[in-house]
Amino acid sequence: EPTQFLDKKEIRRYDLFAQFAVGAAEQAVTDACLSNNWDKVDLKRIGAIVGTGTGGLQTFEENARALFEKGPSRVSPFFVPMYMPNVAAALISMRYGAKGPNYCTVSACASSAHSVGDALELIRHDQADIMIAGGAEAAITPLAVASFANMKALSERNDSPQTASRPFDKDRDGFVMGDGAGVLILEEWEHARRRGAKIYAEVVGFGQTADAHHITAPAPDGSGAQEAMRLAMRDGGIEPSQVGYINAHGTSTPHGDAAETAAVKAVFGDRAKKLIFGSTKSMTGHLLGAAGAFEAGVCALVVQTGIIPPTINQFTPDPACDLDSAPNKAVKRHVDVALSNSFGFGGHNVTLAIRRAA
Repeated sequence: EPTQFLDKKEIRRYDLFAQFAVGAAEQAVTDACLSNNWDKVDLKRIGAIVGTGTGGLQTFEENARALFEKGPSRVSPFFVPMYMPNVAAALISMRYGAKGPNYCTVSACASSAHSVGDALELIRHDQADIMIAGGAEAAITPLAVASFANMKALSERNDSPQTASRPFDKDRDGFVMGDGAGVLILEEWEHARRRGAKIYAEVVGFGQTADAHHITAPAPDGSGAQEAMRLAMRDGGIEPSQVGYINAHGTSTPHGDAAETAAVKAVFGDRAKKLIFGSTKSMTGHLLGAAGAFEAGVCALVVQTGIIPPTINQFTPDPACDLDSAPNKAVKRHVDVALSNSFGFGGHNVTLAIRRAA
């Protein structure tokens, strides 16, 4: 409910994706015990990166319709700032007075994973103490749905929508779109300890690659995904034997899920059969540009609580996707390290490595 975070004027002037971003940021800031403590931190050392795949798509469609049906005088003067992908990061910066690094990442469904990875690097390079990082998407619009449907990316299981998103299942036939946002607070370790922040986990590794293969299809051997996972583990000083959970990109597409499974097997060898490789998109749908940050948050909770979420809608096993996905039921297991995979149209691959807080 946007009125929890925004007044009526702001709601009129913010596209839905930006409303999602501001709402998620407010929840993250509150949870991080920053809401009433801005005077105790250096605002020049706080930044915001918010990724999105489509930006203000609803605003675009509404104003395009107004232009063609009623003429240019009916286009909103706020169209450009409402539509531009970087507006979410800008609004968050202005809301809190954060004067550090501030920008938007756009890499399709890897966008917010890139945001989190970039935030990690900025803190490592001493350009920020705290980064508000994540992504937001509101792409369930006629234009986007029609395009995804016509490229055969969406599930056609309209008679049973609750079982339509079924990553790794033999009868999967495409993804289910979701809207929303995921925002995390990344903070330099000692800075967080000194101010008594709530620490869920530690982001320790960031790997990013390109398939250089096809604009929408993944490399069949998952080579780009393989290298992203290897880079993230190398960056974090992690051995494959330490990884207990991988939050898969796992969108429920026939080719994508099989390619990602093959990539995990290639990277982890025998270890692949011992870890859990699951997809929360079976429950949330695909949040597109917001998925990566949201799922990194899932990984943080997994290493903190030892509760691994299930991959639901597992009815018929697929021999090509034969790893343990925690089918249909959550698993309680100690996990020291989790990986979060996010892949996007254009061949963008990102893996984040998240470790249990010391």
